[in-house]
Amino acid sequence: MHEIDLEEEKKALAREYKELLRISYQTLSVDDKKLIRKAFDVAVDAHKDQRRKSGEAYIFHPIGVAKIVASEIGLGATGIAAALLHDVVEDTPITVEDIEKQFNPKIAQLVGGLTKIAQVKKDMNISMQAENFRKMLLTLNDDVRVILIKIADRLHNMQTMDSMPQYKQEKIASETLYIYAPLAHRLGLYNIKTQLEDLGLKYTEPTIYNDIVSKIKETKEEQDAYIKMVSDVLRKSLDEEGIEYIIKGRPKSIYSIRRKMMVQRVTFDEVYDKFALRIIYKSNTHDEKFLAWKIYSVVTDHYRPSPSRLRDWISSPKSTGYEALHITVMGPKGRWVEIQVRSERMDEIAEKGYAAHYKYKQGATEESGLEKWLNLLKEALENSESNAVDFVEDFKMNLYAKEIFVFTPKGEIKSLPKGATSLDFAFSIHSEIGIKTRGTRVNGRLVPLNHELKSGDQVEIITSSHQKPTINWLDYVTTSRAKNKIRSVLNEDTKKIAEEGKELLTRKLKHLKITLNEGVVNELVNYFKLKTSLDLFYRVGIGAIENQQLKDYAAQKSNTLINFFKNKIKRSHSSNPDEINRQELTSNYDLLVFGKEQDRLDYKLASCCNPIPGDDVFGFVTINEGIKVHKKDCPNAISLQSNYAYRIMQARWIDSTKQEFKVILNITGMDTLGLTNELTKVISNQMHVNIQSISLSGEAGIFNGQVTVVVQNNQILKRMIESIKKIDGIEKVTRVYS
Repeated sequence: MHEIDLEEEKKALAREYKELLRISYQTLSVDDKKLIRKAFDVAVDAHKDQRRKSGEAYIFHPIGVAKIVASEIGLGATGIAAALLHDVVEDTPITVEDIEKQFNPKIAQLVGGLTKIAQVKKDMNISMQAENFRKMLLTLNDDVRVILIKIADRLHNMQTMDSMPQYKQEKIASETLYIYAPLAHRLGLYNIKTQLEDLGLKYTEPTIYNDIVSKIKETKEEQDAYIKMVSDVLRKSLDEEGIEYIIKGRPKSIYSIRRKMMVQRVTFDEVYDKFALRIIYKSNTHDEKFLAWKIYSVVTDHYRPSPSRLRDWISSPKSTGYEALHITVMGPKGRWVEIQVRSERMDEIAEKGYAAHYKYKQGATEESGLEKWLNLLKEALENSESNAVDFVEDFKMNLYAKEIFVFTPKGEIKSLPKGATSLDFAFSIHSEIGIKTRGTRVNGRLVPLNHELKSGDQVEIITSSHQKPTINWLDYVTTSRAKNKIRSVLNEDTKKIAEEGKELLTRKLKHLKITLNEGVVNELVNYFKLKTSLDLFYRVGIGAIENQQLKDYAAQKSNTLINFFKNKIKRSHSSNPDEINRQELTSNYDLLVFGKEQDRLDYKLASCCNPIPGDDVFGFVTINEGIKVHKKDCPNAISLQSNYAYRIMQARWIDSTKQEFKVILNITGMDTLGLTNELTKVISNQMHVNIQSISLSGEAGIFNGQVTVVVQNNQILKRMIESIKKIDGIEKVTRVYS
């Protein structure tokens, strides 16, 4: 332990206090300074006996956090005071009530919010960690500054983590990359995001981090010279245009270089845009856009731009509020250089996030500026019903939701969220175009409807008046707009088919000398064990209720005495195969429900056993992928149920005529002439089942084949397998579990 010089420490504290006032982004009034001084004194006194692992007085940590809050995040006196006091309630006898008495309710509320977050137990498993994160986000409803100070606290801890044991460094750094860096990004705090990511990498992958740092140092001189070469050329022209500006070189962050190396599978030397130039210009609000494009014009006079990498966030700012023009140009020596063009106002917003917004609003206060911020984040919090892990995953998706820019055939630009598909694009143009989409071309090439788009793609939609969405389309889209429209069309289709079914049923019953009226409809609904007349008409419309079944109904109706006995027999022998078959064919399966309450939850079907409707199944709650549904006789079922009994959920199917499932069948037998023909005839014509693919291979009189079919439930599948087995020469039909 170093000898502690208390006199020197006092002097250092005085210096820190002056520095804190000097670097504050907001203009502080006399009252503001008094408030900060008081908070400073209370914090110094409260923490006077505490030291950090490094031996330094603990008070330097709250001061460090307050400095980040004051300069990098840009909060005012209230935020700075709360940052100074953020650990007081947790670590010392002072209570939130004491702070309210000494200061004001707002500061007490902020400190209380920060203490609530800190009280969650350390070393918890991932789902507890996620639950904690959700609680933290919900404090946003009180005041977003809680999160801002928490981010500053995390940044200061990351900057001063050297004397901690390695396992703690790794845990804190992983959590930082998992939660805090995306959060800083979403709040528009790009500087802090970059620092958190780089420091996160430093402790999670130290070897890679140090390797990149040393390589950056090695190439620094050469890069500086290169940036100077480009800057000098641009300066001359910008000066001639009379634009007031500064040019900064900006090396790419270590973390983003590492990410590029991994994603593109390249070495450090092959990452081409390792640095960027930033041109920050002075402008009044009126001329901002005009000057940005004037600078664009100057830049592209000298260097050829890459059209697919132009990002115009001035015309349409990012959802985080970020505004800038990004141009990637071919610089000297054949190297790509990114040039970012921003006004001073845009630069401040990029550095400080929304804290800078209210500085530019006449008469706005710190409070009202934060309102806008809050509203943006509340969107992500609205759906807090899902489990904590899913919530965090969804929230992170929203945090990092980047935008891509694609073109219509006429060259108009459209913005979509990253991950959007060509079908999403069709719906983004107009929902009527989406519904009628038959195919899509990207850059002139025909692609599937679920083809993921990239920035710069030109997309053409091929429509057909006969095209209709199918249930599978819901898997082809990622945007909620497209999903909602597809769902509503599918529901309308059900009604249309039901109308046609009603007409068809009227005609069929007429042949059987029965008039369709309300009484008959009710009898049929009960006879087929359905719930509503809509179900009945829909099933007739899609052909799920066959003529023979209607004849059986008519026969039963015409003889009430026999009918009476039949019902008696049915009640006592509900295991009668005919009865089961009828249930099988008409069971109202559409959807899985979970638990005693029969909740409808999101789930994925496990690929180890590929369950389909009608199979006996159970739900298993996974850590990262929500609920996975397994068959009860799945090879993994026993181990899951014995090791993770608490994660097993009851599950059962309830309706499936509207949903289709893919099943692969293995078929073996004797290689006879016309076998394929016979096989397709049975599956397509007799069973009305859609064949997705078929591959048969024969060898020395024996054949093996795989047929992929799309069925609605396992009863139809069983009947189909039985029909296939009856074909001459077929030996064996088995279902494949991948």
